[in-house]
Amino acid sequence: MIVGYSSAVVLIIDLAKQSGASPDMVTSWLLALGMGMGLSGIFYSWITKMPVVTAWSTPGAAFLLGSVSEYSLPECIGAFVLCALLSLITAQSTYLLNLIKKIPTPLSNGLLAGILLPICFNIFTHAGTSPGLVALFLTVYFIGKRMFQRYVMLALLVLSVAVSTLLTNGPIPTLALPTPVWIMPEFSLSAFVGLAVPLYLITTLSQNLPGIAIHHAHGYYPNHKPILTGVAVLQAALAPLGGFTFNLAAITAALCMSEDADTEKSERYKAALAAGIGYLLLGLLASSVVVLFVNMPQEVIHLMAGLALLPTLESALSKALTPEKFRTPALATILCCASGFTLFTLTSPVWGLLLGVILLFVQYEQKKKGADCKRDTVSKKV
Repeated sequence: MIVGYSSAVVLIIDLAKQSGASPDMVTSWLLALGMGMGLSGIFYSWITKMPVVTAWSTPGAAFLLGSVSEYSLPECIGAFVLCALLSLITAQSTYLLNLIKKIPTPLSNGLLAGILLPICFNIFTHAGTSPGLVALFLTVYFIGKRMFQRYVMLALLVLSVAVSTLLTNGPIPTLALPTPVWIMPEFSLSAFVGLAVPLYLITTLSQNLPGIAIHHAHGYYPNHKPILTGVAVLQAALAPLGGFTFNLAAITAALCMSEDADTEKSERYKAALAAGIGYLLLGLLASSVVVLFVNMPQEVIHLMAGLALLPTLESALSKALTPEKFRTPALATILCCASGFTLFTLTSPVWGLLLGVILLFVQYEQKKKGADCKRDTVSKKV
């Protein structure tokens, strides 16, 4: 729960603000996300007796952070609903799921790396104006990675709150139940193509597919079709309240599946139940969380979000550029996605993935033509 929440809560609050949400709406977002993750995790872990952890899509939030400002808040909500419908269709179709699986891993990781790069660049954006602050966060991060890796993001979260309190002299949070705020969705073709489709692809490729793989790697084989169906329906229902996306967790799920959770494999689902209860409590404490973070200085937000996503970026870059035959298409995908441009209402991640697929196809055709020429030469010699 700590790993899942502390690594991206600043990102989610910043995303809500960028989309045009008021402070009450920001609270509603965290309430909807906490309730959705908590209830779904508890329900599916209980009925399957396996650790099923759900999460918001941090890579999806990173993508949205650079794109939502071009659309109105109702259009963004409408895109979240349409994204849920795409996920629902995929959950019902084995053909679509297999088709998405055919997207080469280097390209999907190139897409993810390109989205994360601008956010991670922000770690050093304020080095010229606030060198002490940047040095402090980097020191805590790198020492924490060596000394207390599991709690490094919690340490940075505490540091962020402390620094923000000193810099802004902000209000002290009080205990109060949050109020859900309903935003009527608006549906537009531009938001569907520019927000819903990329969010759907990013969530499927970087969250749901790895989530399935994590289950299998630990020897758990739940029927994922009803789980993915239920999560998609939950997203469609909670999107107007700010539940922008729900999906299978990967890293936090792995924590609940290891021997650290329980030496008895059949009992590890209880760790997922505990995480779900924790998410419910954090959802109910959304008002206090927003008070702590909504007035956080931009420098602190940039440092916290960038450092939280640094391990994900490192992993994505490694997987994107390691296979030599995919290196050029993957690199083009990374650079195009990171550029942040919009053309014909399509955002750079859409163009980046399309460019990577085209280059991969051209590369494949060139190799095929070369192989055919070589075969003809050998035939003539014979």
